[in-house]
Amino acid sequence: MTVTSQSDEQTPAAAPDLARLLRPVVRESSVSEVAKRLLDHLSAGDIKPGTRLPAERQLAEALGVARSSVRGALSALDVLGIIEIRPGSGSYVREGTSEFLPRAINWGLMLGQRRTQDLVEVRTYLEAVSARLAAERATDDDLTLLEEHLRQMRAAGGDAKAFIDADIDFHLEMARIARNSVLSDILHSIRALLQVWMERVSDIEGTVSGTLCEHDAILRAVRAHDPEGADRAMAEHMRMASRRLRESVENESGGN
Repeated sequence: MTVTSQSDEQTPAAAPDLARLLRPVVRESSVSEVAKRLLDHLSAGDIKPGTRLPAERQLAEALGVARSSVRGALSALDVLGIIEIRPGSGSYVREGTSEFLPRAINWGLMLGQRRTQDLVEVRTYLEAVSARLAAERATDDDLTLLEEHLRQMRAAGGDAKAFIDADIDFHLEMARIARNSVLSDILHSIRALLQVWMERVSDIEGTVSGTLCEHDAILRAVRAHDPEGADRAMAEHMRMASRRLRESVENESGGN
């Protein structure tokens, strides 16, 4: 994704000291190193929420890397929800980043695409275990709550935020119903990433209808107290959700 900057009169000024704070990247895996360097400054408080980052060219010169490395690092931080890339305006540090940033560093997501793929894979297994346990342990009251989250997803219509919030609530409710505190804590810890993931795929054709069908299949299996069926339904949902995420990233990369 190409990031451009408008004049200072049109957008907030970039962090004035960041380019001077940065030092050249020396490792070969420059995309990962650029992302980590920016995260270091974010966590140290050198860059405040809402700040516009310097242009790609300035960052590339300060770090001694190609602009493509800077672009890749910014795209990774955008996927994580740490920055927001606004076409025609620039890259901005998201509000509320401070809460998510330590978790992003802890998970090592800034280390490149392989790490992101690893997290997607782990999430797939965690969600499948959550669904299996929920099918074994769900009470009538639990099922009522799951049904309400699915109803809210259907009622969202064109309101993407409402749909995403209800979708996340469905998954977190499933983890609660599983009644495994460690599993629930892990899934809660990556809630911010799940939200960014869903925001990225919300405009892919068929996302809403496909997601509703997949969640309906999961709910039916949990309602039937069918652990195997719930496991399969959730695994299929994760497979389709991962495919939609890849499609979103590939579409964006194709526009560079």
